[in-house]
Amino acid sequence: MPRQYSSNIKLGALVISGLVIFIFTLYVIGKNENFFGSSFELRVRFSNVSGLIAGDNIRFAGIQAGTVKKIAVIDDSTIEVTMTVEEKMQPYIRKNAQAAIGTEGLMGNKVVNILPVPGNAPLVTAGDLLGTKPASGTDELLTSLARTGNNIEQISEDLKSTIRRVNNSTALWTTLNDEGLSRQIKITLDNIRQASEHANRMTADLQSVMADMKAGKGAAGLLLRDTTLAGNLARAVEHVRAAGEKTDQLTDELNRTIADIHRQIDDGHGTIHSLLQDPALAEKLNATIDNIRQGSEAFSQDMEALKHNFLLRGYFRKQERQAKSGQNE
Repeated sequence: MPRQYSSNIKLGALVISGLVIFIFTLYVIGKNENFFGSSFELRVRFSNVSGLIAGDNIRFAGIQAGTVKKIAVIDDSTIEVTMTVEEKMQPYIRKNAQAAIGTEGLMGNKVVNILPVPGNAPLVTAGDLLGTKPASGTDELLTSLARTGNNIEQISEDLKSTIRRVNNSTALWTTLNDEGLSRQIKITLDNIRQASEHANRMTADLQSVMADMKAGKGAAGLLLRDTTLAGNLARAVEHVRAAGEKTDQLTDELNRTIADIHRQIDDGHGTIHSLLQDPALAEKLNATIDNIRQGSEAFSQDMEALKHNFLLRGYFRKQERQAKSGQNE
């Protein structure tokens, strides 16, 4: 009886131990599948899930963050993936984050990568729909490699054809073997080198001139550095401007005077009109001019008579001798 009791105790302990191990295993697996931990759901829509299935991992910035809960076809070009994400990752995922489908290793299982995007955006909430970022999967990489291989093959064929044409081109080989052409090329290169040296010297001279100008040397430097000369130039310009303004004023006054003369002539008033239009006044002016001319002639005759007068003859001769001596000197 005691032996049977001991066996029952051992059996019970073994069963309990097995149950504990089984429950612990279920807990570990369930925690990885978010069965027992706190979580929330996010959604993302792709045009191609590339073999993604429920249960595949979700990673945020490379960190395990949850699993794919379900995949549903919305229409012929949209597939919605519902993700179960651990609640501890919610403070780090923002609404502008993007999701992309990748691969664990080169040929491993598919994984959904949630990638943070720089910028200020609110944190995600349960049920939010994230944006997507195109990602290159294995198929796309293999297709790209195949396309690259085809391009390389075509390029090699073109290169081989080009080399064949070069080998068959006698004109090209003749040009390459022409010693005169090589000498001409050498002379051309020497000319280019000399021109480059001349350009360098000109650049150095120009830099020297600019340095002298900045230092106030030479006429240009004096113009740039001498403040007194600058002030004189400014005053000269001001005087020229003032003279121009006065000239403009005189021109305006002259134009007004001419306009007044034209208006007096047209209206038949004023002295100018009288001088131009009154014949009696014109005759008086002519008579006055004749009288002045006759008086001038009479005065000349009187002076000539005085020169021959015996009283004044010596004075006039003295004046002539002084005039001649001044001219000789």
